Amino acid sequence: MRVEAARDLALPLSTKLGAVSLAVREEPIDNLHLHAEVPIAFLVERILEPTILADGLGGIALREVEVEAPWWKDYDAAKGEGPTRWAKRFDVSNWGLMAAYQGTVRIGGAVVALKAPGLEMIDGRGDLAVLWDLRVRPESRSHGAGYALFRAAEEWARKRGCRTLKVETQNINVAACRFYARMGCTLTAINLDAYPEFPHEVQLLWQQSL
Repeated sequence: MRVEAARDLALPLSTKLGAVSLAVREEPIDNLHLHAEVPIAFLVERILEPTILADGLGGIALREVEVEAPWWKDYDAAKGEGPTRWAKRFDVSNWGLMAAYQGTVRIGGAVVALKAPGLEMIDGRGDLAVLWDLRVRPESRSHGAGYALFRAAEEWARKRGCRTLKVETQNINVAACRFYARMGCTLTAINLDAYPEFPHEVQLLWQQSL
């Protein structure tokens, strides 16, 4: 559902960044160009290395290890990706956009996909929402903005009748994996061959019951 104006979400936010309180607001999906101004890149220093057990019958174990040569990962840099391109790939009319502000400064945001034909992660379900994107400015990370945005995404999806919130991340984003686990998400799938263009990356799918 598209909103006509930004509004503060009714969330119990006690987090403060510096001397200015954190506010999370729902905004029109047309503001994706503003969402794109928040950097999503991060330095890969550790990964969750997969090990196949008993030829797959024993599942897949993940072990956190340091990489020999750290590198920067920027999801927006990939061809066809980035917030300003999503409306060209999908019907975003049912998507939600939450923005986190420190005073008047936009420090982060979350995008939730709902009822989007062609989006495989939704599995054709009307009661499942996908946390499509969550990002916080590097200097504001690990101070509560991610927590507030995730809870806002949950609230947004729950109010629209969703029973499940689904999240995708990769084994190279250890911080995100730890974060979703802390938020109460369950790791439900590990796909070793999800990204042919990035053969060393493993897709991790999480779910949160609403």
